[in-house]
Amino acid sequence: MILIIGGAYQGKLDFAKDAFGITDADVHTCGTGEINFSKRCIYKIEEFTYGHPDPIGYFKAHRELWQDSILILQDIFCGVVPMGAETRVWRQDTGRLAQYLSKEAFQISRIFCGLEQRLK
Repeated sequence: MILIIGGAYQGKLDFAKDAFGITDADVHTCGTGEINFSKRCIYKIEEFTYGHPDPIGYFKAHRELWQDSILILQDIFCGVVPMGAETRVWRQDTGRLAQYLSKEAFQISRIFCGLEQRLK
């Protein structure tokens, strides 16, 4: 699995399209529902974690389905701590999921201003 992380509007999806030949048809954009792991690229995983009771458990339960995927996650777990409890939980859950996925990934790329920094 390849994990791509970075801040908002940094070109994560464009990077994936260029580097790995991803098309729009290959991308599942997450919301609060189930993830379509049949797609080659799973985008906006942070949207999935919002309000989900156990995002790490969900990914563990579906591990075999995303092992060959490109996962894209916005870095919402750094910076100023949000005042609202719900937003803090979302940020914490997203950070914990990022840690789990980082351990599972064979490649991790951080994207900043459209440029790749290879972390793993």
